[in-house]
Amino acid sequence: MIKLQRIERVFQVGDEQIQGLSDVSMTADAGEYIAIMGPSGSGKSSLLNILGLLDRPDGGSYELDGILVSELNEKEQARIRRHKIGFVFQFFHLVPRLTAFDNIALPLMLSGMKQEERQTRVTAALAAFGLGNRAQHRPDQLSGGQRQRVAIARATIMQPAVILADEPTGNLDRHAGIEVAEILEELNRQGITLILVTHDPDLGRRAHRQIRMVDGRINHDSSHNKI
Repeated sequence: MIKLQRIERVFQVGDEQIQGLSDVSMTADAGEYIAIMGPSGSGKSSLLNILGLLDRPDGGSYELDGILVSELNEKEQARIRRHKIGFVFQFFHLVPRLTAFDNIALPLMLSGMKQEERQTRVTAALAAFGLGNRAQHRPDQLSGGQRQRVAIARATIMQPAVILADEPTGNLDRHAGIEVAEILEELNRQGITLILVTHDPDLGRRAHRQIRMVDGRINHDSSHNKI
């Protein structure tokens, strides 16, 4: 499903070039549950941004579902990102002035879905994530765990094949963090590929596969014990 070959990413910081990713190659099959781990500055988020088509590599290739997405233009990448990839972030990135219902509905509105179908799908998502009685609450009226559930509902409302989660429990207390992890894992059991970045070793161990990054490179992949 996912195939990265010799990915390079270089960032220009003033007069200096910083190697964000160097010779990164990996594959991920449909339905895998992968944790990307490593110290700050190791390239975890850079890798996730490449996987999510939020950034372009400076070298190498990225294939998603048989499509060489690294060669597509921005409009084509946006279309694939909208329909195939869902994002969950540490700080939720909900629209403050919108209710939980409208935050979840936003991707459907942008895709042009008719109001009646949006209503049906969002209502079902709110119920599935235990948010039925919070539909008309704004983010500032929700707990951290509830906000993250809204974010996950929004990320999955378009029924993506892949969820990319960047420190999804990093801004939550332990109880809410476990709850969010279990929600993501249930989505994975339903067949969605789950790739998350985390500093939390307990969360990392829950994944079926661990990839460790150091200095922009993969230095360990538990799927084949690469060191």
